[in-house]
Amino acid sequence: MKVAIVIFDGVQALDVAGPLDVFAEANTLLSAEQKYEVSLVGLRAGNVICSNGMGLSVPFAYADIDTKWDLLLIAGGPQLPDVQQPDEFLGWLQNQTRNATRFGSVCTGAFVLARAGLLDGKDVTTHWADASRLANEFPQARVQPDKIFVRDGQLFTSAGVTAGIDLCLSLVAEDWGHELAVRVAKRLVVYIQREGGQSQYSPYMGTGRDEDPIIGKVHRYVTEHITDALSIEELAGAVSVSRRTFSRVFAKHAKVTPSAFVEQVRVDTARKLLEDSDAPLKTVAFKCGFRSATHMRTTFSRRLEVTPKQYRQRFRGDVVQQA
Repeated sequence: MKVAIVIFDGVQALDVAGPLDVFAEANTLLSAEQKYEVSLVGLRAGNVICSNGMGLSVPFAYADIDTKWDLLLIAGGPQLPDVQQPDEFLGWLQNQTRNATRFGSVCTGAFVLARAGLLDGKDVTTHWADASRLANEFPQARVQPDKIFVRDGQLFTSAGVTAGIDLCLSLVAEDWGHELAVRVAKRLVVYIQREGGQSQYSPYMGTGRDEDPIIGKVHRYVTEHITDALSIEELAGAVSVSRRTFSRVFAKHAKVTPSAFVEQVRVDTARKLLEDSDAPLKTVAFKCGFRSATHMRTTFSRRLEVTPKQYRQRFRGDVVQQA
């Protein structure tokens, strides 16, 4: 099974090493005919310096290799959203993904796929800190900012850094079954699959706050009055604007409805409490403005695809929480 990991100067080392280690560990459990053949591909052959200063040797330049890949992954890096790749490379990428069985990105590698027009009309994700920018610059992509990884047909995209491990474990499970993926995960001492959002971070917590002072004020008000009902009228009044102005500003800068914003702040606050305290689920729900523990569980399941109990157990494995 042929795998290409495409890397650039300034690549995040873990965006490369994580997938490499998943496939390398899988190979120890697979027959010779089943093994993953992983190649590093760059804009040029030679040395690439990672964002942490580590050097990588890249044996293949994209222009010198023409292989039908079973999987082609674009690795990310902190500066990648600001870099425009050559048109020749983007054309090569378009051709390669047409022939590849599967393709995708780790972290900010999604920006490279987007510049090649490969995310249009697709459900995708990227690093939480860059999700808003990806959505703004490439509005035809359906960015899901709080997912560990997302599949849309043959396209796979993952969140930041270590999420590439989760993505590749899911690919191993798809190729060779869940049991083998579990064995790989155990060898790497990671979860077989993290579900839901990226633990302590949420892009909604920062959405638009630096772009318009009203959004920042709303965020503070919601945080300070999180147990209140928080209608649109109340939020507009809290920042001393009309409902019409409030709705217009929110639509422009927050990119979500006020009710979705309030709900996400509640989820973010609940996540923090679940991670940092042993409070019963009913107490967490009350402190975060949910009507009940059931309401919180329904919201978590819809937004994060994981229940509050499961979320706590994944991030605080020593806790056994009663519903």
